[in-house]
Amino acid sequence: MKRKWIIVFLLSILLLNHFPVSADAVGSVSARNAILMEQQSGRVLYEKSAHKPERIASITKIMTAILAIESGKMKEQVKISERAVGTEGSSLYLQLGEKVLLEDLVYGLMLRSGNDAAVAIAEHVGGSLDGFVFLMNQKAEEIGMENSHFANPHGLDDHEDHYSTAYDMALLTRYAMNNDTYRTIAGTKVHRAPNPNESWDRVWKNKNRLLTGLYKHSTGGKTGYTKRAKRTLVSTAAKDDFELIAVTLNGPDDWNDHIYMFEGGFDQYDIAEIVSEGNIKEIKDSFYKGKVYLDHAFVYPLTSDEEEEVKVEYKLLKPQEGDEREIPDVVGKAEIYLGDEKIKELPVYYKHQPEEEKKSFFEFFRNMFTTVIGLKDNG
Repeated sequence: MKRKWIIVFLLSILLLNHFPVSADAVGSVSARNAILMEQQSGRVLYEKSAHKPERIASITKIMTAILAIESGKMKEQVKISERAVGTEGSSLYLQLGEKVLLEDLVYGLMLRSGNDAAVAIAEHVGGSLDGFVFLMNQKAEEIGMENSHFANPHGLDDHEDHYSTAYDMALLTRYAMNNDTYRTIAGTKVHRAPNPNESWDRVWKNKNRLLTGLYKHSTGGKTGYTKRAKRTLVSTAAKDDFELIAVTLNGPDDWNDHIYMFEGGFDQYDIAEIVSEGNIKEIKDSFYKGKVYLDHAFVYPLTSDEEEEVKVEYKLLKPQEGDEREIPDVVGKAEIYLGDEKIKELPVYYKHQPEEEKKSFFEFFRNMFTTVIGLKDNG
């Protein structure tokens, strides 16, 4: 990512002094809890009390939205219940008994933070509020949200056991952003939905000011507020192929917090492809040369200094005489290190010849041997 402008250079000097990877000294972030995470790798670039459970308010609705999307019911009509209509707080002003497309309810949930929509979605997808809450916690466990518990679909302060952490909410957002439908909804500025009770459409404008004008790299997110949780915010941003997730809890200046974190991340880090998909050209052994491959690339955010600290170790089974049919599909692993820390492990696959070309004199495996390369050797 090219650094083009003098102002960016000056900002980078400021951020180098105030933007640590692990933030004990937290610079100018106002929030009590904060995190900045890279989308593809999940690497944490910045954190402040990121694992401390807190109330989360309406960013809860990210979980509600992704469960609705994954339910396969987005084109179904949802009948609005008395319980949904009577939900307090921010509202889409749904009316008792009307039928609304689930997809439209999810747009209203994410753009206008409709608590009535959250209850209607929960009742339709989960069969009941309790059934939906069960699904929420089941999904949280699946994603690895170890310090979270959901008690409702909207984030209102009606339960004491409804909480999460900045880190867990980043994990949830990273998961959700892998879904194209969620990406579209979270990144929508205005949505129109039919109104069965009037001659005009409902028009919902997104409350996320980063998306609607404050920050040109914004791609979506979710706002939140209750008296007990204070301001909460999840947002996403992208610059070329570099995607970031920011979360703040109890952040009085959250818009600026997120811009500060995004700019620091984009300025200090670049996305590097450490290993590429396909044949592993670095393997020179006569048996394996041209016959081993990785099934996908691995990219990782690195500072310019860190690029010198990356190395890749290929650990492969040692060949021995035998029949190629006995050679397993996976013949080793690629271990990727940043300094002394292993950041990723990928399986190494063997490319078997077509049946008619197999030869009985192929070697088989007994022990392991290792090939080590640096980042610059692999681009």
